[in-house]
Amino acid sequence: MSLQEYRRKRNFKKTAEPAPKVDRQNRRRFVIQKHDATRLHYDFRLELGGTLKSWAVPKGLPLAHGDKRLAVHVEDHPVSYIAFEGTIPKGQYGGGTVMLWDEGIFETDDPHPLKTLEKGKLHFTLKGKKLKGAWYLVRLRDSDEWLIIRGGDDHKPISKKLDDTSVRSKKSMAQLAKSDRVWESKPINDSSLKTRLQKLAAKPEARKTEPTKPKRKSGPAPKFIAPMQALLVDEPERSGEWLYEIKFDGFRALAFKHGDSVHLLSRNEKDFAEKFPEIADAMAELAIDDAILDGEIVALNKKGLSSFQLLQGLEDGERPPLYFYVFDLLQLDGQSLLNQPLTERKAALEKLLRKPPAAIRYSASLTGKLPALMKRVQHLGLEGLIGKRPGSLYEPGKRSGAWIKLKISHEQEFVIGGYTPPAGSRKHLGALIVGVYENKKLICTGKVGTGFNHALLKSLHTRFAKIARKECPFDNLPDKRERRFGQAITASVMKKCHWVKPELVAQLRFTEWTNDGRLRHPVFLGLREDKKATDVVREKPART
Repeated sequence: MSLQEYRRKRNFKKTAEPAPKVDRQNRRRFVIQKHDATRLHYDFRLELGGTLKSWAVPKGLPLAHGDKRLAVHVEDHPVSYIAFEGTIPKGQYGGGTVMLWDEGIFETDDPHPLKTLEKGKLHFTLKGKKLKGAWYLVRLRDSDEWLIIRGGDDHKPISKKLDDTSVRSKKSMAQLAKSDRVWESKPINDSSLKTRLQKLAAKPEARKTEPTKPKRKSGPAPKFIAPMQALLVDEPERSGEWLYEIKFDGFRALAFKHGDSVHLLSRNEKDFAEKFPEIADAMAELAIDDAILDGEIVALNKKGLSSFQLLQGLEDGERPPLYFYVFDLLQLDGQSLLNQPLTERKAALEKLLRKPPAAIRYSASLTGKLPALMKRVQHLGLEGLIGKRPGSLYEPGKRSGAWIKLKISHEQEFVIGGYTPPAGSRKHLGALIVGVYENKKLICTGKVGTGFNHALLKSLHTRFAKIARKECPFDNLPDKRERRFGQAITASVMKKCHWVKPELVAQLRFTEWTNDGRLRHPVFLGLREDKKATDVVREKPART
């Protein structure tokens, strides 16, 4: 990644931010900037290759040995950015207060750290004013999401006062917010991104969307149609033709519209209208009297890509741009289309959504051969593709193989059966203990302690208190011996664990399955309110 992305996001006729310039001195400096933007996070930057390689770390660098934190790779910054501290006006790109939280140099034994980093891993030692010691950066597959892992001994805790003190100005975040040093930057209104993703994704609006006042009526509940499901495969059958669409990372939903009456239902018949009022209102505005639409409700990040984690931000009161990507039409003007071929349903849907409300978008089929599409999807950081037979009928609730899913990243649902106590500076809980059903028995697949913020930990702990139980729900615990990857959940460890009724479902991303059925490097993405716990099994590609 060069400074091209940094340049693209800024108008240097309007901003005092440093213009992009590559610095070839390679002084191996680092900086951590505490950034109170849409969400409070820490921007971690390493000086490599004449730029600052940058990651947004929601909870800051981990301090306990072996602890992992999610780190989202963002655009490179110019080296001159290393000294910035101040405020960026709200409504501007990155608007909020920025503190120089820590700075210093880093060391690595790697003779070619930039090349190693590009391959997805780097071990380094920080020598900062606050942080010292060893850490690892590990990329999760071929995405912008990384893990930063504490490699050395436990670091001494950072006090609240030190956490809220700049290493340069000695000011607190509140004092910096009141200061008059402001960086002007153009609003997040980047039209060039639309060109980049015009076929695979779309640019989000450059603002938070506020739910509009409902213009709809609920009306009587419609007759539910269970959504057709896609079968996970490694590769499609070579015989016959396939159409491919983006695999979105959101909530599957069916939208029922009859006059002013709108119902928005999840795949397990939960009402989504109150959770996503902007989508339900958009359906009410759709210029059609009677229709049933099948699609995915998504939140788009700054790259125009669907992000399940952003959807979880709704629980914290945030409203990222939300869209309903519609890929099928099940009923039109009172006539069922279930027995019509996919190509005819898609043609009718495209015509219906020629001028849709802003929050509703048509999910078109992609053009090109599968290898090229997969490569492009991987490059853009998308989850995968959905393949569909052009002549396939709509089979409610079935996973017949007429629809298939091809995943690039490892991501699926897991049942929460318990949690470990908090350690270090973390409150409420340490890690979730998760599993899948196998022959009607809940089988533990490991622990996940990464991907949480304070509000989420508190919310989960409150929910767990209502479904607490004394007995362990996992059939394969305790572990009898230490495992190669991850701490074993032995009988002694289980004495400290808290157990819950296996009712809640979590969405996790991970690097791979181990040979003994455990997860490597899992990251919590959010709760799946739209799936029953008893339906959660290990997803294995079907043989084709």
